[in-house]
Amino acid sequence: MSFRPIFEAHAWDDVKTSIYAKTAADVERALAAPKRTLDGFQALISPAAAPYLEQMAQLSQQLTRRRFGNTVQLYVPLYLSNECQNICTYCGFSLDNQIRRRTLSSVEMLQEAAVLKGWGYDHVLLVTGEANQTVGVDYLEKALRTLRPHFSHISMEVQPLDQADYERLIPQGLNTVLVYQETYHQQDYKKHHPKGKKSNFHYRLDTPDRLGRAGIHKMGLGVLFGLEDWRTDAFYTALHLDYLERTYWQTKYSLSFPRLRPTEGLLQPKVEMTDRELVQLICAYRLLNEEVELSISTRESPTFRDNIIRLGITSISAGSKTNPGGYAVAPESLEQFEISDERSPQEIAAMLRRQGYEPVWKDWDPTLTATVR
Repeated sequence: MSFRPIFEAHAWDDVKTSIYAKTAADVERALAAPKRTLDGFQALISPAAAPYLEQMAQLSQQLTRRRFGNTVQLYVPLYLSNECQNICTYCGFSLDNQIRRRTLSSVEMLQEAAVLKGWGYDHVLLVTGEANQTVGVDYLEKALRTLRPHFSHISMEVQPLDQADYERLIPQGLNTVLVYQETYHQQDYKKHHPKGKKSNFHYRLDTPDRLGRAGIHKMGLGVLFGLEDWRTDAFYTALHLDYLERTYWQTKYSLSFPRLRPTEGLLQPKVEMTDRELVQLICAYRLLNEEVELSISTRESPTFRDNIIRLGITSISAGSKTNPGGYAVAPESLEQFEISDERSPQEIAAMLRRQGYEPVWKDWDPTLTATVR
């Protein structure tokens, strides 16, 4: 099975027209439904839903508390390399950007890890550019072996890999893989990815299927809001999630909400997504799916992050650096994108406690899985 036939059965222009044609009556039916459908999700992300944001927010808070309690997971990205063979119009690591490239050695990885462990982190997200010769499967396997003794949960956001590669990395401690389609608009995707392996739209689209068949514990989906109409891209993400949950039902899922931030490439968003619209989208996803984890990064401002916590977010990063070696080894190297919330992990944890939430530094351990089995 593959998501591709489902994707191809939904023409972009038709989906967009359907979303923007939704009425207040459609929104009210979706809000009143005991279980929301993808059609109801279209109504909840439509312009017609804007006046209902307060009602959506209250429902989203109730559903999130019922499923996830009063806990919020804390995680941190660890950038291993900024080497990349792709040209991407929105990324500071793009091949055509004249920057100093750096890839961490095992010793340097441990130096970075020591800082993160000192902050209390036990959940780390490994990030690299997409450079198969430099940071390919061999390098990733080495990184997992190096860091596995120090973290109970290792996620990865790197280049899409073949199924056999994922099957090789999972036994080394890989728990979660994040793979963002960036945009489901196929023509605009090509415009923003003109060179490199990432220019292959369908290979990237098929990545979650390869992950599912490999048996990954959790995968994360998302798009980069600003490249195309955010409502239409959000629907395709929901469509993709729906398919994956039905097909690979033993896998857990998360969604992220990155908005286009300033980079070396200076790409300006084609479509601006306001704070209010992002709140609407987060609430709509929660109303559609009570189980999916929703994550917000340091791309967003402190004020926005403080206010959005209650409305559906279950995972948040803190103290993030988006450059390889940014915590200890090479703090002066170029960031992939600018962060907005520069507060320390301790400050974020204190903010969560003030709002009645318990910050969770560790919520999973391989020994627990082994015991269950």
